[in-house]
Amino acid sequence: MDVNSVNSLDRLGAIRVGLSRMWPLLLLVLAIPVHAQQKPAPSSDPLVRMNESVDALTRKVWPSVVQILVSGYGAQEGSRADTRTGVVGPQSSTGSGFVIDPDGYIMTNAHVVIGARRVEVVLPAENADGTLTTALSGKIYTLPARIIGVTTELDLALLKIDGQKLPALALATYSQVRQGETVFAFGSPVGMRNSLSHGLVSAVARQVDPDSPLIYVQTDAPINPGNSGGPLVNIRGEVVGINTFIVSQSGGNEGLGFAVPSATIRTVFRQLKQYGTLRRQEIGASFQTITSGMAAGLGLVRNYGVIVSDVWPRGPAEAAGLKVGDILLSIDGQPVDNLPTVIYNFRLRESTEQVKLVVQRGGAQQSLSVEAVEERSEFDSVSAMADPQQNLVPELGILGVEITREIAAAATGLRDPFGVIVVARAAGAVGEVPLQPKDVIRSVNRTQISSLEGLRNEVRALKPGVPVTLQVQRSGRLIYVSFTLD
Repeated sequence: MDVNSVNSLDRLGAIRVGLSRMWPLLLLVLAIPVHAQQKPAPSSDPLVRMNESVDALTRKVWPSVVQILVSGYGAQEGSRADTRTGVVGPQSSTGSGFVIDPDGYIMTNAHVVIGARRVEVVLPAENADGTLTTALSGKIYTLPARIIGVTTELDLALLKIDGQKLPALALATYSQVRQGETVFAFGSPVGMRNSLSHGLVSAVARQVDPDSPLIYVQTDAPINPGNSGGPLVNIRGEVVGINTFIVSQSGGNEGLGFAVPSATIRTVFRQLKQYGTLRRQEIGASFQTITSGMAAGLGLVRNYGVIVSDVWPRGPAEAAGLKVGDILLSIDGQPVDNLPTVIYNFRLRESTEQVKLVVQRGGAQQSLSVEAVEERSEFDSVSAMADPQQNLVPELGILGVEITREIAAAATGLRDPFGVIVVARAAGAVGEVPLQPKDVIRSVNRTQISSLEGLRNEVRALKPGVPVTLQVQRSGRLIYVSFTLD
C-alpha cells in the first residue's frame, strides 16, 4: 500500500471518528428545521389569509361580548297590558352586550333591560376564541349586574358589574364608516351564545322614519332576536354600532338590520356613566322642515331644508341675533338639510363651546355664535334635596323626595300634587326594581303615596314573593311598573 493510500484511509478514519463524535450535534441541528416546520409558513392563498384574519378578529372580540339574562314582569301572550283585563306575569328574556369600559361597564339596548326585575350577565370563558374546544366548554361565569342608566328614546342602556376587570372594545370613528365596509355581528341570537355573522354596511346613516331624529347604521349581516345589544364591529375589531332591530316580513333575518352608531354610543356612555341619565343642549329656538308649500307662501329662496320657526324670548338664540324665518344651513360646520339632523346634533352635543350657526337671511348668509345651555327637567333641582341616608328606600334601591306644596307649585308637569320623586338609583342597587330617575311614584298596589315615610311603610309591609305594582308618572304619562320583592 502506498503512502497516499494510507493517508487516504487515515483521513477516512479520522472523518468517521469525527462524525461519530459530532452525531449528537448533527441530530440537534437536523431536529431544528423539523420542529420549525410545525408552524405553517404564511400562505399565498388570499382565501386562507382571509380566514386567518377573521380568526384573529374573533379571538380579539369574543372576550368582550356578553349574554344578558333578564327576568321581570310583562303582558302574557294573548293579553293586552294597557287594558284592565290584561294579564301580567313573570317573563324572562335574553339579549347581548359588550364591555365598553374595563371597570365592568357594559352597553346594551334599553329594550333588553326595560322592566327587568333582575339582570345577570354571562361572561365568556377566559380563553374564548371561537374554536371547537371553547365552543363546547361548559365553563361560563354568570354575575349580577345593576342598571346605571337608560335612555329609551335612543334605546341604549348602561350596566355595571362590580369587582371585575374586563377587556373592553374600542368604538369606531363614525365619520370614517363607509358603505360596503365589511362588518361582523357578535351576540346571542335566540339565546345561542357566541354566535357570529358577517356582512356589509348597507347604509352609513339610515332614518327609518323621516320624522324621527334617530339615525342608524344599516347592515345585511344576519341579525335575529337576541342579537339586540351586541356589537357590530369592523375588520379592526372596533364597534361600528349596537345591533338594535330588524325590519322583517317573517320575523327572522331578511338582510335589513339596524345598529345604533358609535357616535351615539360614545356620548350616551359618558353621560349615563356620569349622570345616570341623558342630558341635552338647547339654544332657545324651534325649527321646522321647509315644505314646497311653505317655501311658496313665504317666498323662500329654497324649497327644502330647515327654517327657524320660533326664537324664545330672553334665550341664547335671541341674544345672538337669530331671527324667525332664518333658513338654517349648517351647525358647527356640518351641513343641515333636514330637521332630524338638527335634533340629533343637539341631542348628542357635549362641547362647552358656542354653537356655530350659518343661516340664510333674505339673499345673504350670516354666521352666528350661540351659547348652548343644558335642557333642564323640572325635577332636576329636586336632586340636590336628597340625602343618601335620609332619602333612601332600600327595598326599592332608590333615593326619593316626597312632593311638597313648594315642589308641586314649581313642577308644572305633575299630574297630581302628591307622590315621591325618584331622584337617583341607590348605590349597590342591582336593577331588580325597574324605576328610573325622575319617575314619580303615585301608588303601591292601589294605595296612594303622599310621603316618603308612607312609601317605606307600604313597601316594608309587603311579604317576599308577593307581586307589587306601582303607578308611576314617567315623562308626563302614567304607567304601571310591576315586579316582585325578594
